[in-house]
Amino acid sequence: MRIVIIGAGMSGLACAQALEQMGHEVTLFDKGRGPGGRMSTRRVALDETHISFDHGAQFFTAREHAFRAQVEQWRKDGVVAPWPAAKEDAWVGTPGMNAPIAHMAKAHNTRFASHAMGLVREGAEWRVLLNDGSRHGPYDAAILALPAEQAAAFLGTYDLTMAACAITARSRPCWTAMIAFAERLPFESDVLDPSGPVGWAARNSAKPCRPVAEAWVVQASPEWSIQHLEDDAASVAGHLAGWLAQQGDGAPLPAPIHLSAHRWRYAVAPHSTKGALWNADLRLGACGDWLLGPRIELAWLSGTRLAALIGG
Repeated sequence: MRIVIIGAGMSGLACAQALEQMGHEVTLFDKGRGPGGRMSTRRVALDETHISFDHGAQFFTAREHAFRAQVEQWRKDGVVAPWPAAKEDAWVGTPGMNAPIAHMAKAHNTRFASHAMGLVREGAEWRVLLNDGSRHGPYDAAILALPAEQAAAFLGTYDLTMAACAITARSRPCWTAMIAFAERLPFESDVLDPSGPVGWAARNSAKPCRPVAEAWVVQASPEWSIQHLEDDAASVAGHLAGWLAQQGDGAPLPAPIHLSAHRWRYAVAPHSTKGALWNADLRLGACGDWLLGPRIELAWLSGTRLAALIGG
């Protein structure tokens, strides 16, 4: 079949990989300017200093057999490495968290900077409408590999049961601060214990294959992020940088050379046992971490499970 996937994150690309191995022809559209999604890496150039921040997912684990095999292949391809500072079985993309996504996207017909606004059913076929007014297709099947809140808008026109599943799967937000310094901070540990408004704080530059410039990622807890969801990014960045400044021995930290914040409106997916959704009559499906749980591995598993439901 000719299959279109809207969303080229981990679940969409895992689904595409499995479908193409079955002999299907797959096209992916993603509104992002490049690969990454919630595994994005932000790169900043300051004079001659290059800094990178993994401002979405911080690491991932591999526990299920098939995903462990995938991670081992990525390791051989040089796009992931272990990072035991986070936890014993933690992995990160190299040189950035988006490396596995970029690696997978190269193997498929993936079109970034392509914002899908709608799906149109014409007879037994599907067409995709982009925000530039263009129409693409026809396709024999359509898959939504999007956060639940975005997938619901597409599903509601064609399958109310699947739409209801997406509507009830509410993700929690996350504010992320990206902070860089001209010198190393006096923290022995690369990962700090969370407290108060912060759910995660780590020296991003300590991850394998990162630039040496001192870079920190501080992520607010979902609860704090909900309370401050509509706050100005600059004030959020300042608040989280203030938390970091309080974690030392009382001596003031140097002034940051870079400080910014990014809001992930759909960051932490809920837990579910559905795995994937597939309407065989319409040839319409959905996959994503919101159908299993908030882990990169579960996003990958959801995509492969949907491909198995579709079959060869």
